Amino acid sequence: MIRGSCLCRGIEFELDGVPFLSTCHCSMCRKNTGSAFSTAASVPASDFRFVKGEDLAQLYESSPGVYRAFCRVCGSRAPAHWAPGNLVFIPAGLFDDNPGVRPAAHTFVGSKAPWWEITDDLPRFEEEIPGYEPEQKKS
Repeated sequence: MIRGSCLCRGIEFELDGVPFLSTCHCSMCRKNTGSAFSTAASVPASDFRFVKGEDLAQLYESSPGVYRAFCRVCGSRAPAHWAPGNLVFIPAGLFDDNPGVRPAAHTFVGSKAPWWEITDDLPRFEEEIPGYEPEQKKS
């Protein structure tokens, strides 16, 4: 069991496991985090449970069918159902416990911040990982 929460702990969640972490360098993730990239997990919705505070998760539709969530109390990012709805997108900084995996790839490096240099040897993809097709592409 892996637990997580937002900054004020108004939102708490648990999940059975994290199969995969990746870093996204698209402009929307950069703006959403205020950072060079976003590191996140996408987990099956059936493996994810809110413990408390689901009603505090405010959704923002950043592009048609793609929602980003934040805590309406503290402003932290929050877990959100990912299009087409069978996955939950979890920003990795929310994990209170070790997820047991490390980032496996960089995505959308074609639009990464020009002031950021990727210095590791992880696979890099200009856009999404081939075979992984969310409902809407990021830019």
